[in-house]
Amino acid sequence: MAKILIIEDEESIRNVLSNIIKDEDKTYEVDLAENGLEGLEKIKVNTYDLVLCDIKMPKMDGIELLEKAIGTHPDLTIVMISGHGDIDTAVDSIKKGAFDYISKPPDLNRLLSTIRNGLDRKKLVTQNKVLKKKVRKKYEMIGSSPELLKIHEMIDRVAPTGARVLITGANGTGKELIAHAIHEKSERCKAPLIEVNCAAIPSELIESELFGHEKGAFTSAVKQRKGKFETADGGTLFLDEVGDMSLKAQAKVLRALQEHKISRVGSDKQIKVNVRVIAATNKDLQKEIRDGNFREDLYHRLGVILIKTPSLDQRKEDIPKLVSYFSKKICGEHGIIEKQFSAGAMNALKKYSWSGNIRELRNVIERLIILCADHIGQEDVKLHAGK
Repeated sequence: MAKILIIEDEESIRNVLSNIIKDEDKTYEVDLAENGLEGLEKIKVNTYDLVLCDIKMPKMDGIELLEKAIGTHPDLTIVMISGHGDIDTAVDSIKKGAFDYISKPPDLNRLLSTIRNGLDRKKLVTQNKVLKKKVRKKYEMIGSSPELLKIHEMIDRVAPTGARVLITGANGTGKELIAHAIHEKSERCKAPLIEVNCAAIPSELIESELFGHEKGAFTSAVKQRKGKFETADGGTLFLDEVGDMSLKAQAKVLRALQEHKISRVGSDKQIKVNVRVIAATNKDLQKEIRDGNFREDLYHRLGVILIKTPSLDQRKEDIPKLVSYFSKKICGEHGIIEKQFSAGAMNALKKYSWSGNIRELRNVIERLIILCADHIGQEDVKLHAGK
């Protein structure tokens, strides 16, 4: 059921608008306010799916209400209505956050169409928030060890700056989680984070993947295609396993970082891109530079900020929280009641060395959940951990 607020100083117009909306859909709940101050108070204490707001009103006009309401409720869908407006007023309203602008007397079809579109927009905003929450939970970093707290502190310092970041560490230590956390806490969070696994893409295709290509640029290029740099424009590009990138692709990435421009394969046209690059690798890039496998100038371009992820063996005090998190998640995925780990089981898990880090721990937890009874003890761990 949608909840709509009508803010209008003329009683007759308020009632007409209310009747039109209720006739359109009997499930709509309509609130009324006779001036901007009353409307703003109602917005503060209620949750509305859409607001219809007059512009010329006593005590507080619609533009002032719009600014204050959007300031505290940035996702609120507000439609401005005025018989005194002109194109400049309409443009000003939209710039300040209004969803749409309708002139008085409103055309009935236009009014109802705008309300339906506004409510659809509200649903999309809500769905997007739910999806983002799920994504954040997927990339949540679990634990409170001093090593992990240092990483969080570094993320908080780095994220707002826009500086390029190079994340190093062994496989399974959560480098991608750090990249996502930096993006979510940056000013680019509303734009996409685009991931590229440089190790998973054949060397002959990496340039096309990163920079796109024109139709006919090579045999299989049957149509024009945007690359990841263009797709990530305004957001963040995460180059995972950047140490596996070919030297030829490294040269083009270096040029893109220097000039903030890219060229698609098969084209000389320069395309401006505004991208923050975060890179990650499990390799020792200093050694790769000495061996001639990685460009030193690209290393310094990427590594403005260096973050080294700790191994699980360096943060074993986080294992109980990780076990609890994975147990709940895995049991949910398999549709079974969450299983409990005894203190002895936890101690056994903390004593092992985890060369595969968090990824290995998760696999062991899943194995124990599948193969053991509801209560998992120390002997279960010794039998099934594979240590």
